[in-house]
Amino acid sequence: MSEERLQKVLAAAGVASRRASEALIAAGRVRVDGRVAKLGEQVDPVKVLIEVDGVQVGSGAARAYVALHKPAGVTSTTRDRHADTTVLDLLPTALVPDGTRLYPVGRLDRDSEGLLLLTNDGEWADHVLHPRFGVQREYAVALASPLDHAQAAALREGIPLEEGLATLDAPLRPATGTETRRLLELLAPPPGPGVTWYRAILAQGWKRQIRRMFAAVGAPIERLVRVRIGSVRLDDLPSGRARLLKAPEIRSLGAGVVAPPPRRKPSGPGRPRTNSRPTARSTARPASGQKPGGARTPRPPRQPDAPPPRGGRAPRRPEDYPPDR
Repeated sequence: MSEERLQKVLAAAGVASRRASEALIAAGRVRVDGRVAKLGEQVDPVKVLIEVDGVQVGSGAARAYVALHKPAGVTSTTRDRHADTTVLDLLPTALVPDGTRLYPVGRLDRDSEGLLLLTNDGEWADHVLHPRFGVQREYAVALASPLDHAQAAALREGIPLEEGLATLDAPLRPATGTETRRLLELLAPPPGPGVTWYRAILAQGWKRQIRRMFAAVGAPIERLVRVRIGSVRLDDLPSGRARLLKAPEIRSLGAGVVAPPPRRKPSGPGRPRTNSRPTARSTARPASGQKPGGARTPRPPRQPDAPPPRGGRAPRRPEDYPPDR
């Protein structure tokens, strides 16, 4: 592997952004092979040992991938002097390899809750976050009252925001009874009575995008829960609990898989049924002189002394018939 600027290596390892990594280097908190690193120096992360605050990072560190159900009121940053609890405080030590520092893959607002991924694999995190991979994020949205026709239509067409036109990646739909029942079993505290739940899917990743879209149509969100990132689902993970990602989940997100394959829609009223087996009419050979479409073409008149058709009998003449009795 070729040498790169140290701040770029730190950013790729998921330590922090390049600008924040530069601040770490300038503060003397980064060491390369045991010595204090210098701002702007170039390193090969495969050949050197890089440490931040005494914790090894880079290609030599053990990889870890964790899914967390973040409760509301917890910040998604690794440290915040104004926050009582960060997401790192919720991770059991058994899920984090010794000497490994994990970082959130993206963020959830302090007031939002649900699925949050953490890792020390910067390249993998880039596949999850970068818009070019189009990884979907699905949210359960609780409203005080159902949307009316105009509100739903506006969300379907897209909402103009400062960044551009904010759109959903799939049609907004009401949550099913089963989805709502399973979700309520995981939330703490439970939502108030009378709320209406919807499911919204994003591929864009703008700041507080879902909340801003619904606020623009006069439907402030009471509760916002992220239930899916790509192929990784919240499933039965209770609020405040974490688990290791499974190998297929890690591979699918690392490859930029955006979503599970769509379900096949069953045939029903108003939808033509398809049948892969050919029917008798489609396989039957057309009769002689008949086109496949069913129309019969007229035969040209035959001369009395013409020879018989090849492979058939000669036409019968009037004298061949017996007289009437």
